[in-house]
Amino acid sequence: MDQKQYQKLVEKNKPKENYLWNGTLAFLAGGIMGVIGQALIDFYSSLLEIPSKEASSFMIITLIFFGCLFTCFGFFDKLVHKFGAGLFVPITGFAHAMMSAALDYRKEGMITGLGANMFKLTGSVIIFGVVSAYVFGIIRLLLFGGAI
Repeated sequence: MDQKQYQKLVEKNKPKENYLWNGTLAFLAGGIMGVIGQALIDFYSSLLEIPSKEASSFMIITLIFFGCLFTCFGFFDKLVHKFGAGLFVPITGFAHAMMSAALDYRKEGMITGLGANMFKLTGSVIIFGVVSAYVFGIIRLLLFGGAI
């Protein structure tokens, strides 16, 4: 079998992705995450009488906690596989990436295991987030004089 025949065989047997269905599932999962986030803000602000600005911080902490907890129980990966970007793009995906790295390297100790490897997957997100925030802050300062 030559290379061209092999490639044809691979293409024929390669599973086809249904982009419309996957996009719909991701959209719905992201929407559900938004509804859960808003419900948490409403819960914290109305029932616990926390100002809504601070309730937003509590909502993020809650979502991070459950993202880490579901990663520890081992079913966050299954949910992400099914719902895709709807779950791994929000803050829960960031929490999942950090927690999974922490779980992978926990046996190597606190310093050389957790400390050195926990940010392997998420370090680039932090770096590019900080750099892009700095760049866009400078652009905003130059264009609008800092007042918006």
